[in-house]
Amino acid sequence: MAGSFALQFFALDATRELGAAVAAGLGVELAAHEEREFEDGEHKARPLVSVRDRDVFVLQSLHGGPQQSPHDKLCRLLFFLGALRDAGAGRLTAVVPYLAYARKDRRTKSRDPVTTRYVAELFEAVGLDRIVVLDVHNLAAFENAFRCRTEHLEARGLFAAHLAPLLRGHGVTVVSPDAGGAKRAEALRESLAIALGADVGLAFLEKKRSGGVVSGEAVVGDLAGRSAVIVDDLISTGTTLGRAALACRAAGAERAIAAVTHGLFIEGAEQVLHDSPLETLLVTNSVPPFRLTPETVRARLTVLDIAPLVAEAVRRLHEGGSLVELTAPPVQGSASAQRRA
Repeated sequence: MAGSFALQFFALDATRELGAAVAAGLGVELAAHEEREFEDGEHKARPLVSVRDRDVFVLQSLHGGPQQSPHDKLCRLLFFLGALRDAGAGRLTAVVPYLAYARKDRRTKSRDPVTTRYVAELFEAVGLDRIVVLDVHNLAAFENAFRCRTEHLEARGLFAAHLAPLLRGHGVTVVSPDAGGAKRAEALRESLAIALGADVGLAFLEKKRSGGVVSGEAVVGDLAGRSAVIVDDLISTGTTLGRAALACRAAGAERAIAAVTHGLFIEGAEQVLHDSPLETLLVTNSVPPFRLTPETVRARLTVLDIAPLVAEAVRRLHEGGSLVELTAPPVQGSASAQRRA
């Protein structure tokens, strides 16, 4: 397939900084495109280079931002993908580090929408061949919603590589803030155990949600005198993470560290971070921490760069390679894939 289609990599303007870093990792220039705004709020996007019979990748992370909502970014991405398909793209892949609406993947109340499935149908309607995401909220629901090919990347290798030098010589337990995240916690536990060359424990917390209020403090697992690494796919208000950190310390953990792929940090999250006993919080740059003040970022946050991971995934997909090794546990830590926010 790589021999038939030359690689072409686009990044829409809202994710251009990350896109430029991915393109640099691939050793290519970002393909030129135009995004134009109209007076009534409509817009258009089009490629400025030929895409006929090319292997085309388009990067756009679908989080809300200072100028564009998730809906704006989703529409822009869909319309641009449609334009690429109409222009004769040979193969079309959307690279969506943060996939909007992935949390609404089932009916929890009568007549609820299953928005994840509707979003999948929109992508398929514009002729998408494949979608690549990073640490989606519910992997099974994501894979079942899409009929086109799906590829799932994980940030656990980045987390394990960063944490291993900090945790070596300490007892470590990986903690899921609820029972539903146990598989994600087990995956990071495995990666850390290999990176540290030592046993790593596993724990999870009781979590109840009623009327938007989260409760439950029981901890299942051994935390006494250990470093607790709380893992989740995203942080929104920070309530779940703050509650988990308090519960870990109450259960005897000597310190609490969090590793969360997508940092949305909506209103109120900054205060929760200030009030929590978290020593540090790791996130990735799938969502820039633009809602936090510089003081909070410097004091609590370490942002890990996903550009090398995404670039390698794109390269392997283009060349017909395997992504299995990209989610395999690291052998030893490396500082090359991180940057201090």
